[in-house]
Amino acid sequence: MSGIDLTRTDLAINGGRAVRSKPWIDNFTVGQEEKNAVMRVIDSGYLSLFEGSHTPDAPFSFLGGPEVQAFEEEWRAAYDIEYAISMNSATSGLYAAIGALGVGFGDEVIVSPYTMTACALAPLLYGAIPVFADVDLDSGCLSVESVERVITRHTRAILIVHQFGFPADMDGIMKLARAHGVQVIEDCAQAHGASLGGRKVGTFGDIGVFSLNVNKTIQVGEGGVCVTRNSEIAYRLQLIRNHGEAVVGPAGYLNTVNIAGFNYRMTEIHAAMAREQLKKLPLLNERRLRLVEQVRRGLVGNPFVSLMGESCVREGALSQSTYYVVPLRFNAVAAGVSRGNFAAALRAEGICIGEGYTRPLYLQPVYQRKSLFKNGYPFSAPENAGLGQDYARGTSMNAEKLHFEEVLICEHIRPPQDELDIEDFLGGIEKVCGA
Repeated sequence: MSGIDLTRTDLAINGGRAVRSKPWIDNFTVGQEEKNAVMRVIDSGYLSLFEGSHTPDAPFSFLGGPEVQAFEEEWRAAYDIEYAISMNSATSGLYAAIGALGVGFGDEVIVSPYTMTACALAPLLYGAIPVFADVDLDSGCLSVESVERVITRHTRAILIVHQFGFPADMDGIMKLARAHGVQVIEDCAQAHGASLGGRKVGTFGDIGVFSLNVNKTIQVGEGGVCVTRNSEIAYRLQLIRNHGEAVVGPAGYLNTVNIAGFNYRMTEIHAAMAREQLKKLPLLNERRLRLVEQVRRGLVGNPFVSLMGESCVREGALSQSTYYVVPLRFNAVAAGVSRGNFAAALRAEGICIGEGYTRPLYLQPVYQRKSLFKNGYPFSAPENAGLGQDYARGTSMNAEKLHFEEVLICEHIRPPQDELDIEDFLGGIEKVCGA
């Protein structure tokens, strides 16, 4: 192929017949099991049993009701980890994780620029300054090399994102973190069940954070979970989740730094649903990966479009990506057409495709202006003098290249789509490419 010809009359964008006319189906994972679980809670009459008080003799209070506690135990067992702390969202989990680790003014936290905004906002809420490293072009995860370039004596934590369900290089990240004495948070919002070396992501660092948002592989509308092996961290997460400042006095807890308690509590209904969703995770991932493998085979040899994440299967490592979405890289130079025009042609063929993922976070006004709170805080705080970056365009070149030039995202390579739907997806790409 010499390039892509978008002037062809057989293309739907030019009046030709589209490859696909039927709609793509959204991520529906809830069934009768969840309905039964919800009715079990409603029939009990107790929609929540949390109380923002220290009542150690009560069976359900500070730690939540029976569904919440059962869900946490089942998640802990599924991930083979000592503690699981439910939250009302992964965003809350990220905020609580930063707080639980004692991060604050005078600290830097290394974060990804190519992810959800809460990852970088979490440090700012506690007065710390986010520092953006760069991502690997094949996975979108932070690269060890880029993290090493920006680590300083002020670095307190590294917040790793397992982007798109691809396991980041946790062996390299943990080696670097331990060498510098910094803590690690894993954002696993998109990586339910992903693993590296046979070990599930979220269990490598000090805290792992998972999402149960409506768009995730398993979901209850809104919800989250934090996991850790450290009893002190687990207790601090529980304090921050549940009005901790009102609890530390009666509890006799002395390390009150960052224990401004919030209401990050999960309801009994959400927990009951989450217990059923967790049971479905292995089958949902198996079906999803079967469709991804069909895409992989269908793109072999295509000079213009390639599947991301191939490098995550590292030599000698048993690695499992879960493909929360299917990200593709588009080679505009080889194609001779822009990504935008290529994507428009695919959409005309009935192929649901998006361009880019998230605009690099440091380009948001809060970083460009270096001001979140009154008087420019926390950037202008005396403890933060000289910390951080200038957040200029070019701070993370790979993230910018992926977002503005290369990445195409398909969110529908997952159940309830089937093999025939994937044939349409591949057929649209082949048609537009002129294969």
